[in-house]
Amino acid sequence: MGNKTVENKATTSDVRFVLNWCGLGDQRIEKVLNSYESGRSFTGDYLDAYAIEISNVTEMELHNNKGWHRLDSLPKVLNDAVELANGWQYQIPWFPKMDELNPESVYVYPWSIYCNGIDPSGTELIFVIPKDKMVYYIGTKM
Repeated sequence: MGNKTVENKATTSDVRFVLNWCGLGDQRIEKVLNSYESGRSFTGDYLDAYAIEISNVTEMELHNNKGWHRLDSLPKVLNDAVELANGWQYQIPWFPKMDELNPESVYVYPWSIYCNGIDPSGTELIFVIPKDKMVYYIGTKM
């Protein structure tokens, strides 16, 4: 990484942490479809994102798993973090636009949310779209 932005170079072993953090397990990874890892600024600002195809996941599994939230029923701070993540479309056009998805069929796992006061200034979120067998990760700090 360092000070250069790297696109579409991440391997399955580079993204294992995403599925392990949220409890799904890295054995589900089929392949990394897209990746974006920005250079790091002097203040530590960054943007990392991955699109990961997985073998399987069910809505029931996510619904019954602690930490997962359906996109249509988010606590305020998590909703604000999702909005922050959604604001990076110009950098990562392949990342799904939240307002174009069916909120009843997308789940989000907040690994971390950094706030200034109560406003998110950075976040690490994991999105799952079970019907597409896709996992999306975004990590950002600004």
